[in-house]
Amino acid sequence: MRFALFYHSLVSDWNHGNAHFLRGVVSELLASGHQVVVHEPRDGWSRMNLLKEHGAGALQRFERAYPMLTSQLYDVRTIDLDRALDGADVVIVHEWNDPSLVERIGRHRARGGGYVLLFHDTHHRCVTAKDEIASFRLDAFDGVLAFGEVLRERYLELGWAHRAFTWHEAADTRIFHPRPSSTPEGDVIWIGNWGEERSTELFEFLLDPVVDLGLRATVHGVRYPEVALAALRRRGVDFGGWIPNFEVPETFSRHRVAVHVPRRPYVRSLPGVPPIRVFEALACGIPLVCAPWEDQEELFRAGRDFLVARDGRQMRAHLKAVLSDPGLARELATHGLETIRARHTCKHRVAELLALVDRLTAPAASTSTGVPRISP
Repeated sequence: MRFALFYHSLVSDWNHGNAHFLRGVVSELLASGHQVVVHEPRDGWSRMNLLKEHGAGALQRFERAYPMLTSQLYDVRTIDLDRALDGADVVIVHEWNDPSLVERIGRHRARGGGYVLLFHDTHHRCVTAKDEIASFRLDAFDGVLAFGEVLRERYLELGWAHRAFTWHEAADTRIFHPRPSSTPEGDVIWIGNWGEERSTELFEFLLDPVVDLGLRATVHGVRYPEVALAALRRRGVDFGGWIPNFEVPETFSRHRVAVHVPRRPYVRSLPGVPPIRVFEALACGIPLVCAPWEDQEELFRAGRDFLVARDGRQMRAHLKAVLSDPGLARELATHGLETIRARHTCKHRVAELLALVDRLTAPAASTSTGVPRISP
């Protein structure tokens, strides 16, 4: 089959966590013999910020890491959709696209485009920027791919789509896998961007426990204001800035435990949606300790695949236990990796996507509401 994917960026992962999953899905589709073209805006904010801060060399690093992956740059004002969609069997449009482009693709499909058209949502804007999501015209789309069940339900409850399916993110195990161990350079690693929607939680579950336990910690991410950088310096935390997503596994291998602090919207309004950072850490075989989040969809085994701290005090206890007990650390890493390999790889998600396409193109699909869930 021929896939046309419209995403914010394939080549840049600057403040663009979905790049991990997109790259993994494209890699798996290509490996399965499908044809894939990824379209991304020439002036996308992720790509432009990456070039501004790190230059063309950053794109060259991507090309070396993913020699088989390329994207077609377009201008939203001049893109020729007849050409871009010619011969496509499946078209997937990510929610970080310009609403005018989404509407134009919908009109193209309504005029008789012979392809399955899906809208892919992997963010919390449905609760933090409802008007933006509500502005998308999805009448001509065959359905929404939502990266969590609660998100799928919201699309249907608010009437934004007539059909929606749960399609979780997953780990690209071609890139994210355990690396040869060496003497750790640090104790704790946290990878994520600063933001007011979790700044308080970062102090409670990361910065203060690190200081109290006297741990060596490293933080990577972007959009750190001076007040955040000053807080890291005062606590002796190393700040590594932006790190290419494909270099994260090697960074994990140099630390003894990873911490995950979810953004507040996922905890309060979209419970059960697992961010990509959970998949990344478990796939790399590093013990993981999480700030509170509720795995309502039972994708993982809390307490077995990773530990969850209810508050800062329990985070200190969990970190101390993992770092002082090699057996516990080894069990967490082993069990987490088992769960990823058994259920949550990009290969699993591609199989789910292909099965969904088969259902949507079956003769009965035109009169059926479809099975609303395509992932375990």
